[in-house]
Amino acid sequence: MKNLTDIKSGCPAAIVFIHGGRGAQHRLCELGLLPGERITMLQNSGAGPVTIYVKGSKLSIGHGLAQKIIVREE
Repeated sequence: MKNLTDIKSGCPAAIVFIHGGRGAQHRLCELGLLPGERITMLQNSGAGPVTIYVKGSKLSIGHGLAQKIIVREE
C-alpha cells in the first residue's frame, strides 16, 4: 500500500485507510474521501497539491493532507 502522493498521474486506486487525526479524517470525510472509495490520480507534480477524480468530480487537496490517505493501486 502507498500514500496518495506516491500514485502517478492517470493511475486508479482505492482508499484503504486515512492515517490522521480527527480533524483530518473529518475534513476528508466531508470531501467524500472514505475508505473503499475509488479514485483516479489526475495530477501529481510531487510537491504541490494533487488533483484526483472522485465521485464524478475533480478535487484538489494539499500535499500534506494527501500523504495521510493510504491507497491500493488498481
